[in-house]
Amino acid sequence: MRTKNAVGRFGEDLASRYLTTQGLVVLERNWRCDIGEIDIVAREGDTLVICEVKTRRGLGYGSPLESITYRKLTTLRKLAGAWLRSHQVRPAGVRIDIVSVLIDQGAPPQVDHLRGAA
Repeated sequence: MRTKNAVGRFGEDLASRYLTTQGLVVLERNWRCDIGEIDIVAREGDTLVICEVKTRRGLGYGSPLESITYRKLTTLRKLAGAWLRSHQVRPAGVRIDIVSVLIDQGAPPQVDHLRGAA
């Protein structure tokens, strides 16, 4: 994995498969609007789940979870509202999750799922 885009795409693919094995239904990936992008939109029961995926190749800059700022969480909340308006969906609940993917050479990728980050 040489480019940042390839690493990100790999992490999102892995996260999507992981979420599916955890019982979530992936509805959409890489949804974009003028506010930004949602990496994964999923459903768990009657709850809409907005997932941000962070992938890193090592811990030199900290864990992937450490890169999620208050500002990013605020943007994710706005993106959730925009997605709901554009799809005219009214779920029982909305949750924002973070999926962290750590790719360390010589070891299998490590996936961590933080539910309800915001």
